[in-house]
Amino acid sequence: MGGGVVVLMGMVLMMPLLVSGGGHDYGKALSKSLLFFEAQRSGVLPSTQRINWRSNSGLHDGKASGVDLVGGYYDAGDNVKFGLPMAFTITMMSWGILEYGKQMAESGELGHALDAVKWGTDYFIKAHPQPYVLYGEVGDGNTDHYCWQRPEDMTTDRHAYRIDPQHPGSDLAAETAAAMAAASMVFRRHNPTYSAELLNHAYQLFDFADKYRGKYDSSITVAQKYYRSYSGYADELLWSAAWLYQATNNEYYLDYMGRNGDSMGGTGWAMTEFGWDVKYAGAQVLASKFLMQGKAGRHAAVLERYQQKADYFMCSCLGKSTRNVRRTPGGLLFRQRWNNMQFVTSASFLLTVYSDYLSSSSHRAVRCASGYASPSELLNFAKSQVDYILGDNPRATSYMIGYGSTYPQQVHHRASSIVSIKVNPSFVSCRGGYDTWYNRKASDPNLLEGALVGGPDAYDNFADERDNYEQTEPATYNNAPILGILARLSGGSRGFNQLLPVVLPNPTAPMVNNTGMRSPPRIGPSLPAPVKKTFSPITVEQKATSSWSYKGRTYYRYSVSVTNDSGKTVTDLRLSLAKLYGPIWGLSKSGESYGFPRWLKSLPAGESLEFVYIHAALPIDVGVSGYKLV
Repeated sequence: MGGGVVVLMGMVLMMPLLVSGGGHDYGKALSKSLLFFEAQRSGVLPSTQRINWRSNSGLHDGKASGVDLVGGYYDAGDNVKFGLPMAFTITMMSWGILEYGKQMAESGELGHALDAVKWGTDYFIKAHPQPYVLYGEVGDGNTDHYCWQRPEDMTTDRHAYRIDPQHPGSDLAAETAAAMAAASMVFRRHNPTYSAELLNHAYQLFDFADKYRGKYDSSITVAQKYYRSYSGYADELLWSAAWLYQATNNEYYLDYMGRNGDSMGGTGWAMTEFGWDVKYAGAQVLASKFLMQGKAGRHAAVLERYQQKADYFMCSCLGKSTRNVRRTPGGLLFRQRWNNMQFVTSASFLLTVYSDYLSSSSHRAVRCASGYASPSELLNFAKSQVDYILGDNPRATSYMIGYGSTYPQQVHHRASSIVSIKVNPSFVSCRGGYDTWYNRKASDPNLLEGALVGGPDAYDNFADERDNYEQTEPATYNNAPILGILARLSGGSRGFNQLLPVVLPNPTAPMVNNTGMRSPPRIGPSLPAPVKKTFSPITVEQKATSSWSYKGRTYYRYSVSVTNDSGKTVTDLRLSLAKLYGPIWGLSKSGESYGFPRWLKSLPAGESLEFVYIHAALPIDVGVSGYKLV
């Protein structure tokens, strides 16, 4: 993928996919959502920590097992580090960055998003000390829930639990492999050495998951009460293979999806949910993306069956399937009483990216049992779910802490409900925390900004009470999927081509390096001037959009827009590209010329296609050598 400097994500393209206007500040909601991850940090907090009521915690994690497991994230309102939901959190954060990193950069939040991913992947590197060993939990939910303490005070058991060949955990290892593969793409340009390290872990973890089969909660039995793997591990194996194929273009992983799609359920399970346990819908959406990109190869027929199930998921969310997801009277997707919000944000993310995949390809609609669904219908429904979360609901309550004028005040969260150790360093005991803080009928002393709580019941009712853990407890995997949606919505009514690889822009906020200190932002060389040529009735316009240095050479990313200025449809377009020495995406080569990409058959009047290339020189010569008007 261009010498380790290219990454997959969204970019502006031709056909606008309109999103109706609304009254919410999605950029502000994105900023707050990222703050929540800083409140969930375990370990030694960096000097750039913005949630300043938190302090260092879990500083001896792993010590009793002879391994350093300091760091990572607490999953929700407790102080346990559960590996499976943490890995899913990192995968979903990375996916959001890969698709909508450009919009995050425009909001000034890309640097914070990268920091949030790296806080998790740094921990996973520690948790994977050997190819076939992965630590999947630190702490015990039973003893942890017996106590109500700040993370900085916790006296609960911090035993570390692992999987290995004798105690396998294919679901845990495969999900962690997916997280590392996805994150490797996130860091491919900004930190290629770190990216390569993550990818190496992903290779090993997938091999571990596939070679030593078994459910992780049969090996780490203490997780069964909290994060039981009901779906088994086949979905994670397919999901992980999809991420490794996207990260590497290695046909082995595409073959894996093709060979095992039927036997592992990828082509058979028609899902109405997606989350930390059940990954089928996510794998089906990625398989659909590969198909639309023309990357299915000899497995096109199998991937089409994956896509049929991805379509089913979308239809079920929209209420157009034979089996639909239930909704509250106010319109919120509803699956279960306990932390329903996790399913709302995960489903909304899939609707969002699938909408953009469809609008970027020749697949213009989803065929449902009750009619068709357009890409804009998918995106607008996802938007309606986000708007509900942010306050457009029967209670006029925001379920994101700190957003809007009304939001939950008594959150089921140990750290936020107990006075900060920086304000009152007096030790909070295990049971004393319940007496003094848990039962306190008052607002939390610390604002858990950006946290998404479990949300209302099936009838839009919500009780803002700390002991109502089903509704008032937040979780990292509630927030992770909404990051990408908020970035997408904050970008306005623009179209995005999610099928072309582009370079992830530089973050406006500098990233944290391995020492916990900020790295200075890199300033690239000046960009070449735009070039515009007219080959009546076709106009070709080139512009350099970014630059970087790699191994002593300066590379430029060029975006080329080809516009049909005629009043008819252009078919059989042929372009000549001279003096191109780097990779190109968005066109198909035929002999010595280039034509439409595989997902595009024609160019209607007034519309444009866009392709990109990487080049260590001034813009190439692009010419029009042939076309037909119909």
